[in-house]
Amino acid sequence: MDSIRVSKVEKVLCGKSGGAHYGSLHLTAHHLIFRYEDSEKEEMWVPYPLISLVLKLPQTLQGQSPLTFHTRMFETFSLSFEKERDAIDVFESVKELTVCTSVNQLYAFFYTPNPPFDTIGGWSLYSPREEFGRMGVGTRTKAWRFTDINKDYAFSPTYPSRLVVPSRISDSTLRYASKYRSKCRIPALTYLHWANFGSITRSSQPMVGIKQNRSLQDEKLVEAVFQSHHFSESRPSGPVYGATSTNLIVDARPTANAVANTAKGAGTENMDNYKDAKKVYSGIDHIHTMREALAKVVDVLREADNMAASVTGSLPGEAQQLVVVDRQALRRSGWLRHMSNIMEGAALIVRNIHINSSHVLVHCSDGWDRTSQLSALAQLCLDPYYRTIRGFQILVEKDWVSFGHKFLDRCGHLSSDKFFTSLPETGGTSSGADAAQAFLVSVQNRFTSQSHLKETSPCFHQFLECVRQLQRQYPSRFEFNEHFLRQLLYHLYSCQFGNFLYNCERERRAGENGIVPSERAACIWDFFNSTSELEKNKNDAYDPSLDDPSSRDPSADMGVLFPNAKDIRFWHELYGRTEEEMNGRIVVSQTKEGPEFTSPIDSLEDDPVNPISVPAGIPLPPSPARTPNLPNPSVVPSNAGNASEALTAGLRGLWSSLPDIPHRTTIDNIAAPSSTSLRPSGPPLRPSSPGSNLSPPIRPRTANSTDTFYNTGVKSVWGKLSSNATAAFSAMQDAYDGVAKDFKALPRPSGDNEDDAQGKTSELQPRERLGDGERSAYRVTSQSHSVGSTYNPWDNVKPQKAVHVIPSNNPWSTTRSRSPRPGSLSQDLFDGKKLLPLDPTVAHPPRHLESGDSSGFRISGQIHDVGVPHPTVVTDENLLLEEGDQPLSTNIDPLGVGFL
Repeated sequence: MDSIRVSKVEKVLCGKSGGAHYGSLHLTAHHLIFRYEDSEKEEMWVPYPLISLVLKLPQTLQGQSPLTFHTRMFETFSLSFEKERDAIDVFESVKELTVCTSVNQLYAFFYTPNPPFDTIGGWSLYSPREEFGRMGVGTRTKAWRFTDINKDYAFSPTYPSRLVVPSRISDSTLRYASKYRSKCRIPALTYLHWANFGSITRSSQPMVGIKQNRSLQDEKLVEAVFQSHHFSESRPSGPVYGATSTNLIVDARPTANAVANTAKGAGTENMDNYKDAKKVYSGIDHIHTMREALAKVVDVLREADNMAASVTGSLPGEAQQLVVVDRQALRRSGWLRHMSNIMEGAALIVRNIHINSSHVLVHCSDGWDRTSQLSALAQLCLDPYYRTIRGFQILVEKDWVSFGHKFLDRCGHLSSDKFFTSLPETGGTSSGADAAQAFLVSVQNRFTSQSHLKETSPCFHQFLECVRQLQRQYPSRFEFNEHFLRQLLYHLYSCQFGNFLYNCERERRAGENGIVPSERAACIWDFFNSTSELEKNKNDAYDPSLDDPSSRDPSADMGVLFPNAKDIRFWHELYGRTEEEMNGRIVVSQTKEGPEFTSPIDSLEDDPVNPISVPAGIPLPPSPARTPNLPNPSVVPSNAGNASEALTAGLRGLWSSLPDIPHRTTIDNIAAPSSTSLRPSGPPLRPSSPGSNLSPPIRPRTANSTDTFYNTGVKSVWGKLSSNATAAFSAMQDAYDGVAKDFKALPRPSGDNEDDAQGKTSELQPRERLGDGERSAYRVTSQSHSVGSTYNPWDNVKPQKAVHVIPSNNPWSTTRSRSPRPGSLSQDLFDGKKLLPLDPTVAHPPRHLESGDSSGFRISGQIHDVGVPHPTVVTDENLLLEEGDQPLSTNIDPLGVGFL
């Protein structure tokens, strides 16, 4: 051919899948073939329609001229040539061979299977009379009939030749009704439920317009569809369902788009004119938004490839995947959100037909894109037959090919949307004028290509991804596997078979210039039904017994699947990545109702994979003024709401057993902050104690190799438990260090000096006493518990605390501190001259409150929590400041280990 400037190039370096190998490049009329020098490696065949982008890069430092290729199957490879002339010839040849001007130039009309397929008859696989007869049209029910009104495609050029319509509607009424529907695509039957006679009909949008036009014939047609249960032959013996308010008209478009079309003379149904029906909007965006969303996904993957190449200094395709894919950018693409909308719309149709025994009319704008997606997915869930290999092939032929999905336009087989860009050289040999000219040519090529992009959209690709979601949710309910879907998408763009080359059934039967595909091209179903392919595409986990409608097993579902629109994930095998690269780790919310997969949502705050908020393992400290006053110190609100009760109880006991380490308290800590603030304005208070639900203060945290949940950013309850346990053991270690110091420096008492005894039996002394020897101590009276003579340091009831008096004004006292001694709190806490605190579980000599020495104060109003555990409820009369406590005996071995 004249388009091929060079047919073979030797010594070409091919970089693909993280490796680079030498070989020879061959250009044929329909394929780019690379043969490796290593004979053990399989040849790489790339059909030209599969190429989506070719970049001619400047020469490398080694003097090689590289070309980078991107395919529609999300693969990237590079070819490096020793001569610049060879790179230019290959670039121009592939460019001319990729962009075709006629369907007859595609590979399907030149491909001959060798050896021939062992099965034939793929072109006649789908027969409308056989398929609708299987559903019961003409046998189980007489409410529907076949019509040949479109046998020559004059009634509606984009509809199939044989339609199924209500028996009560004549062909004359259909002709009048067709004028009210866009492209004359009237409501026609596409599925009849196998048990309750519920139906799925599909059409295009009504031509309402600004004047709010209406059609009595269209209203009668829709009414006959919704009342098909009332036909005498199909009336069930039991109560009649259907023809009720549960009948739905599903408009697949967003509400704003549907209403906006009224300005173009179209629009959506006025429900005042349609009886016994309701209308819902699925909110599925138009083809342009879908195309842009997938383009964003492709850009993210290409950016990862380019980043990996720049890090290693190699070409795209040669480098290993060293750079993690930006999953935030993948979420922002909106691709998962669009699929979730489609799945939700299909689930609505399934529930209304199977559970409500009613009818559904589905349409979008023209009824060949979003309508096909919703209709086919709903049938896939309702009918187990369509989940077999043969049934799925018939479903694609019926709802996509026959009902007129525009494969030629949507897939862009003939459009010039392949970008062929030659980047300017950066060396000194190229002048500024040459660089500017190259840039203008590149921009011109892109703008020219954009004009042909307006009809392309990944509608069928999106449908296959939704089927993959169902496969993943119900792995044992499909006869075919993931490889089958991936192969089908590959041949959608390879143009090797004649099934997906035209826009409607009429074009496929007539062909172009007398060349009929059923006579000249191979059928893709013969390829999939061949013996070798069947073995590759069968699902080993398939269990058809689960689809038995007569099963009385408690878990039986009568063969009907209900898709989970929240469990949507990227099809990582299709994109050539790992599950963790594309989707992160699986997140399961362990609730009492059972595990449920968290939904991947586009908003960054709700992203379960890459949250940008504070990790769940680091709880935020609540406001001190909001700390609840708990009457029982052992009852602490659990922060891990999704954990089991046993783990929660264990954590409660762990927190309750921690020694209390007071922190320096300022006026800002006990001042009530604003209700909207989540962080206290002053320094953080002491760690969470049995009488308080205050969370530990937030500290900067760095990821490490063992902290798996933090590295992945998963909001998991286990991360929260791990963080709390780590903080608990850190506090325990600090407490033990202080106890060891106390024991080492513990002297035996030599007298009954009250000052010494008091100083050795209090946990922390006030600064007035530490500074000038003034006898003053704060103590909150609490109830004594006598459960034994041995000191139990892990008891849930904490020892009595002494509130540390700060150098500044004390809001709890009526007197000012006269001689505060500056010093660090750690020195006061771990002073070796002080003894351990009193144990409330051990009986002590009674203490007397001497009225003459008491300088008590009362607290009126609200009880403020400053990090001290709550004792038994104390009234204003018995909450006093006491002095002159009697000395206690220090000849006590609290831990039973002997004095040092």
